[in-house]
Amino acid sequence: EPEAEELDPTPTAEDLNSDDEEFSVQVAASDDVTLSDEELDRKLQEFGEYDPTLDLSSYEPPVIDLLVDHGSGELTVTKEELEENKNNIVRTLGHYNIGIERIKATIGPTVTLYEIIPQAGVRISKIKNLEDDIALSLAALGIRIIAPIPGKGTIGIEVPNSNPQVVGMRAVVASDKFQNSGAELPIVLGKTISNETFVTDLAKMPHLLMAGATGQGKSVGLNAILVSLLYKKHPSQIKFVLVDPKKVELSLFNKIERHFLAKLPGSEEAIITDTKKVVATLNSLCIEMDERYELLKDAQVRNIKEYNAKFIKRRLNPENGHRYLPYIVLVVDEFADLIMTAGREVETPIARLAQLARAIGIHLIIATQRPSVNIITGTIKANFPARIAFRVTSKVDSRTILDSGGAEQLIGRGDMLLSTGNDLIRIQCAFV
Repeated sequence: EPEAEELDPTPTAEDLNSDDEEFSVQVAASDDVTLSDEELDRKLQEFGEYDPTLDLSSYEPPVIDLLVDHGSGELTVTKEELEENKNNIVRTLGHYNIGIERIKATIGPTVTLYEIIPQAGVRISKIKNLEDDIALSLAALGIRIIAPIPGKGTIGIEVPNSNPQVVGMRAVVASDKFQNSGAELPIVLGKTISNETFVTDLAKMPHLLMAGATGQGKSVGLNAILVSLLYKKHPSQIKFVLVDPKKVELSLFNKIERHFLAKLPGSEEAIITDTKKVVATLNSLCIEMDERYELLKDAQVRNIKEYNAKFIKRRLNPENGHRYLPYIVLVVDEFADLIMTAGREVETPIARLAQLARAIGIHLIIATQRPSVNIITGTIKANFPARIAFRVTSKVDSRTILDSGGAEQLIGRGDMLLSTGNDLIRIQCAFV
């Protein structure tokens, strides 16, 4: 028997030719045109990279003169004050048979740091226990002992200056450190105790929890963060969602509504002051988060930075739903008030955003007076590695915020401790 001939399953135009004159066959060409990397590069040179700022090309960044000048920033500590404090520290430690090999003073805007190297054989815990005695001998409020200073091998005693200096927002925004910062979301908080401008990246934080007693500077801290982002970013690169139950703290920012503020369609005001409307806003942010993750999945990238870089190089097709993704910063003032009025409905979306939103450019800044368990649950708190504590009344409150003491010994008026997970930095918050 002759072997059966194998048939090719995909017929070509030649196989299907017919003797019938009216019947012709044509194999359809594929619509998908895939360009090689060389062709993509050639197109990129021809059209240039995508520029998100062209969406609002007439926008001009704010000028530095809009900020109030709070003085030159010169230090006002006299030599006599330094000498007197040094002698008092040495004398007090001498009463308890603690010898000192060397002592050095670093002057800051509101606090002077005295670094001491004790003699060999002196127990650090012994000096730490003398906090109140040193405060008594110096007749000063807010003495803080750092034993030891991380990475230095010395013990630090922080003593408030008798004439504290105001750190102006204008001075820190104009500094080279902030102007030349390569951070994705640079925020300038103020000056450290060594009088250096402190700039950090909100994108790396990735969420921030601020707490402190009434009138100690929480709202000033929020203003400093918002102002520094406004000075560095174009409206196409960042959007703010502002929640202000107090109704007056963030209302100044309603003038930038058409450029920087994101709001739900149909809502009248961009700054949310009604706690009933907060739940809808948070749920819509969760939907935005899920949509952004889908875009990242399609683009085969891991975070917003890689995604936007790919979009700028025109490697992603807008017809497939791809778009340039701005960062979104959610700011909530007086979070405790939200929990009291909306409760669980607010907690669930906030917990979801805190856990998942950092990779797709949504960052949370939450301010409250005391982040106790009934206000901020353990799940939410665990996702806020960066915390700012202003002055609080007791050591228990300080532990609630920072997981360590120290905030009860601050002197108020913008004096704060920033915990980034591994160490505490004392900063004098900039005044806008």
